[in-house]
Amino acid sequence: MSADELTPIDANRAPRKILLIRTDRVGDLVLSTPAIASFRRSWPNARVEILVNDYNEPVVRHTPDIDAVHVLARGTDRVKARQIASVLGRDVDLAVALSPRTQDYLLAAWSRAPQRLGYVYRRRYISRIAARYLLTAHAISDADPDLADRHPERPVAHEVRQVQTLVVLAGGTAMSDALVLRTGSADDAFAHERVPAGSIGFNLSPRWFNENFGIAPTRATIERLAALGAPLVITYGDDVRDVAKTIQTALASPNITWIGGASVLEWAAALARCSVVATVDTGATHVAAAMGVPVVVVFERRYYTLSSQEWSPWRVPSALLCKPMDGADCTALVDDIVAAVDRLRRR
Repeated sequence: MSADELTPIDANRAPRKILLIRTDRVGDLVLSTPAIASFRRSWPNARVEILVNDYNEPVVRHTPDIDAVHVLARGTDRVKARQIASVLGRDVDLAVALSPRTQDYLLAAWSRAPQRLGYVYRRRYISRIAARYLLTAHAISDADPDLADRHPERPVAHEVRQVQTLVVLAGGTAMSDALVLRTGSADDAFAHERVPAGSIGFNLSPRWFNENFGIAPTRATIERLAALGAPLVITYGDDVRDVAKTIQTALASPNITWIGGASVLEWAAALARCSVVATVDTGATHVAAAMGVPVVVVFERRYYTLSSQEWSPWRVPSALLCKPMDGADCTALVDDIVAAVDRLRRR
């Protein structure tokens, strides 16, 4: 999917009110912020509103590009969601599903906006049928794992670029490339109190503990990073709280700060004080990049060709690594993580 292949829906009619929709994950909404800013710049006199969920809402809480943020609680039943979308859609000229998900197509359709846009992956045929009936126009993305592996000579567009095509499809021309994630003063105070400037950041999440890495290599990586001499900050969520506590008890190093249960914006502010962040392929990649911090990201071996292009760190120095095959020795990957962290923090 490329911008030059798109025909704007109505380039001569400026929308007066735009409703953007993205109700999935934090990292994906972060990657949508250049498109959000591009909608604002393309139609500076329009009112721009967004519908998000209660989990990813902090990403747009302080953005200058949105006039109003509306929250759809996760788990809201379809009848209630339809009512909310219908109310928000009053006087909306353009509704845009920023994610390639039927859930967001439905919300756009329920808004009853006269122009409803979205994008869909080429080989998700059911979603393509849904897009045809729920949207008035849609773009098609070639970001497919099988196509990426079969045709490695064809680059996969980054998700930032895929979402930006919706601006072009709407007739917009003023594009922004920067990720936008702003923290509040309380978030910054939290980070300043907990995180020494120039720390190495390491984000724990469930993918570290898959069969092709695991607790022992993760602990070894943390020990090696702590030995580099800079303060080490470990961030983690409730989904890995127990294993994080286990590793913390085993290491008990005064050089390591452990931060669990932080809010999204406290977490972002903490990562912003780091010189580099190491993570697996999760939202931490994009939160750190939005804060301008270099990132070392470890991708799963399955679909590496696609993932390392579509979800690589955006516009920051980075290192892209791949997990070994299941059951393989992880020593070399641990070495590579530590070496990449050390190189990026010394830039």
